[in-house]
Amino acid sequence: MNKTELIQQTAAQAGLSRKDAEAAVNAALDVVTKALASGDKIQIVGFGSFETKERAARTARNPRTLEPVEIPASRTVAFHAGKGLKDAVAL
Repeated sequence: MNKTELIQQTAAQAGLSRKDAEAAVNAALDVVTKALASGDKIQIVGFGSFETKERAARTARNPRTLEPVEIPASRTVAFHAGKGLKDAVAL
């Protein structure tokens, strides 16, 4: 599913116009992005949680030349699925 399909299904399920659903989806994604950028953790009960994690600087190897390559420290996003989501997806 891509963003357009998400907007269409949100509009259909919530009984909104496509334009209103697009504004709602964009606003929700913007709020999540800004919260994570500022270091906040987002928890949606039954769905899951988003948080940022720090990655330390490390040395890796270029697989072609086997030369060492320095990888700088960075910050990444982690998602942990909640029980409701896990149960819905489980076979």
